[in-house]
Amino acid sequence: MPSTHKTEYGYPAKLWRALERRRPPGLDRIQAWRSPLRGPWLTSVLGLVLLVALPVVIITGLLSYAAYAPRFGQAFPAHVGWLRLPFFDWPTRPVWLYRLNQGAHVTLGLVLVPIVLAKLWSVVPKLFAWPPARSLAQVIERLSLLLLVGGILFEIATGVLNIQYDYLFGFNFYTAHFYGAWVFLAAFAVHATIKFPHLVRALRSRSFREEMRTSRADTRPEPLDDEGLVAADPAPATISRRGVLTVVGGGSVLVAVLTVGQSLGGAARRVALLAPRGGYRETAADFPVNRTAASASIRPADVGEGWRLVLVAGARVIQLDRARLLAMPQHTARLPIACVEGWSTVQTWSGVRLRDLAALAGVPRPASAHVRSLERGGTFSQAVLQANQVTDPDALLALRVNGADLPADHGYPARVIVPALPGVHNTKWVRSIEFRSG
Repeated sequence: MPSTHKTEYGYPAKLWRALERRRPPGLDRIQAWRSPLRGPWLTSVLGLVLLVALPVVIITGLLSYAAYAPRFGQAFPAHVGWLRLPFFDWPTRPVWLYRLNQGAHVTLGLVLVPIVLAKLWSVVPKLFAWPPARSLAQVIERLSLLLLVGGILFEIATGVLNIQYDYLFGFNFYTAHFYGAWVFLAAFAVHATIKFPHLVRALRSRSFREEMRTSRADTRPEPLDDEGLVAADPAPATISRRGVLTVVGGGSVLVAVLTVGQSLGGAARRVALLAPRGGYRETAADFPVNRTAASASIRPADVGEGWRLVLVAGARVIQLDRARLLAMPQHTARLPIACVEGWSTVQTWSGVRLRDLAALAGVPRPASAHVRSLERGGTFSQAVLQANQVTDPDALLALRVNGADLPADHGYPARVIVPALPGVHNTKWVRSIEFRSG
């Protein structure tokens, strides 16, 4: 039945009425949005889930940026102006900190995709409402909605492509994802502030328990609303609201099952079929790697008998071959490697403590250490470690893993392993370490 609701306009009313009289062709002929399920209540239930979960995705994303030690210019993008986060030393304890952070960021981000799509479906009539606004306050709301929808779709699309190592978008992922996140964050804050009273009111309008008991046959449209979500001429229900929430929730659970194994590792990795580091049995001799020796242009001669580790401390230079390193006191630690794409693996590493190498170089209390790789080119062919990352008792120049020499793809003849450090900063095929006292 056509709506008899009288449209009210705010200032400047004449502008909104003029726009109303000049409706773009085709809007009146759209008949697809007649679902009796759409309304403030369903939209608010989905919105509440996102209101609780999205801040976790946002915070873990910002913490991931901080973990790259932006003070050393090695976070991407390096120069962000007033968007710079406060500098602090990324902790090395607990050792699974970065693993948990990235696992939560990536897995939760993927789990929310079905909910985001359902939320967009629930509000699609608003995206084509005419006039686009009826007051100046609505103009702000519509702008925030445009940035919110565009921002979250951009973050999802680029994030999923990055997880799959598919960079068809042709621009730097880190830079675009960082600034896109800030656009989304600003829009999310504005939109949540404006809509929160509406959300509370809508959630109180119906009993969640009763809706979960309502069958498809008994499903009825909500009363017509000022937001234009409720269809003026609804079609018969083909599914209940309980069914919608079950389908959406089931989709999120399925995504979690097919993804989270890449972060948990072990047997769970075998069911992570949607993740590039899942779907196989992880063993002590076969665990994930991002960059192989071949892709890093590491030649056999580079890591052969002539390889030397160069320690630098001011004007002092020390060269050590692998036999000399193996003759030094060895330390063993079971530590994870966690990558920004969300995958991680836990292995048992053995080698020389970084703090022992710093003491040998004559810098017992290093302020930082600059590690360089034999890798030719590449964004992460070097890394600067903070003082706490050098002096941690489990921070190693690893020579062996799981009781065997490092495989070539895992950094032979030596690689860095530091607790809670982003995977790309655990430099492989180490060529030199420069210990700095200030």
